[in-house]
Amino acid sequence: MLTQQIKESIDKSVLCWLATANIDGAPNVSPKEIFTYHDNHSIIIANIASPQSIDNIKHNPQVCISFIDILIQRGWQLKGTAELIERNEPTFEIFESPLLKMTAGKFPFSTIIKMKVQETKPIWAPSYIFYPETTQQEQIENALKSYSLKK
Repeated sequence: MLTQQIKESIDKSVLCWLATANIDGAPNVSPKEIFTYHDNHSIIIANIASPQSIDNIKHNPQVCISFIDILIQRGWQLKGTAELIERNEPTFEIFESPLLKMTAGKFPFSTIIKMKVQETKPIWAPSYIFYPETTQQEQIENALKSYSLKK
């Protein structure tokens, strides 16, 4: 189930990473920029330029996505099964609308990956685990320095 906390994390994430495996079990990980939640149980992803991911899902629907807030270094790993929704299918327009808003028309797509989420697990940077006194503010400050960013 996608909690409010997971949904908020999705809204703050710039990319997610979609992991698939081919028919022989060889893994593939691909970044996805256009993704969001659809309801409390599913994630939708625009297929913009990922023929390997699509081919893998056709043969093996087991997938995993992960996403993090790069500044606080926390996020989520979601596992489940994926289905492909093509433009000619009646449900395509339902799922297309929020993804189109995100692309602002810049990235055409004719396939949507719909993931039914079956497992969720938080992702935390090791600093939080090995140094429990670590704060999100410290993580933000360290990330800003590491990435040469200004707030």
